[in-house]
Amino acid sequence: MKSGFIGIIGRPNVGKSTLMNAMLGEKIAITSSKPQTTLNRITGIYTDQNYEEGKGLQMVFLDTPGIHKPHNKLGSAINETAVNTLSGVDVILLLADGTKEFGKGDSSILELLKEVDTPKLLAINKMDLMGPEEYLALYNRYNETGLFDDIYGVSALNGDNVEMLRDRLAGYMQEGPMYYPDDIATDHPERFIVSEIIREKLMNYLDDEVPHGVFVEIESFEEGDKLTDISAVIYCEKKSHKSIIIGKGGSKLKGVGKAARKEIEELLGCKVYLSLWVKVKENWRDSERIIRSWGYKDE
Repeated sequence: MKSGFIGIIGRPNVGKSTLMNAMLGEKIAITSSKPQTTLNRITGIYTDQNYEEGKGLQMVFLDTPGIHKPHNKLGSAINETAVNTLSGVDVILLLADGTKEFGKGDSSILELLKEVDTPKLLAINKMDLMGPEEYLALYNRYNETGLFDDIYGVSALNGDNVEMLRDRLAGYMQEGPMYYPDDIATDHPERFIVSEIIREKLMNYLDDEVPHGVFVEIESFEEGDKLTDISAVIYCEKKSHKSIIIGKGGSKLKGVGKAARKEIEELLGCKVYLSLWVKVKENWRDSERIIRSWGYKDE
């Protein structure tokens, strides 16, 4: 067996979760057009028992929160999670958004990478939306740093060059154990995945100023023979946000619940009864105690 860990890093909203899902061939991490969708480190497991004659392959992807300039304690905590990942993996995959100008945030990440001896690959995402000259200019800018063993142009959304990149990453895996059973794609429990699905639907339904102050907690998860009964609490930071989440006559919350329930039923393979409640926990993103208890801060 060849195995190892791959840390996917980058700025917010560059497509890290979309790329990991494409690598795995199934949806593990939630995605959204809004930045900072990923708040936890998400584990994705790719296993191929017939990778080479007589050898299997297991690659464990760690999809990290976007590295950014933090504006609260939650932002600092998720930055710390991403940075801590750099020293604990066999290869680092930096993902850059080719449609955005190279900026201070990109320079900061390059400075971080200079301090790490781990092998590094770069993927320039959204190449399908770039012209050849734009791609070449960005390629050259990163290549001149001398930090990267290889640079690939990919489209995580369309799947362009994703398999080629995955094969290149497999070359960094070493003889080692199979860390996880070959029939699972993540080590996160179903409760966590369900909470993330609900949060994803909130991200897609809500105004820009609300989603980042939202946390979803599963209060109960009761599995029956034909029906799973799930109750979840959506925490927000302000009373005005609670009104927005619920919507006129409860319309927005119903829409979130309907979309989430459909995907949860696909995940669990059974009918689901989903109850959603909204509560206010003011300024929770600046509470060290809360962000630690909710699992956003590495111990």
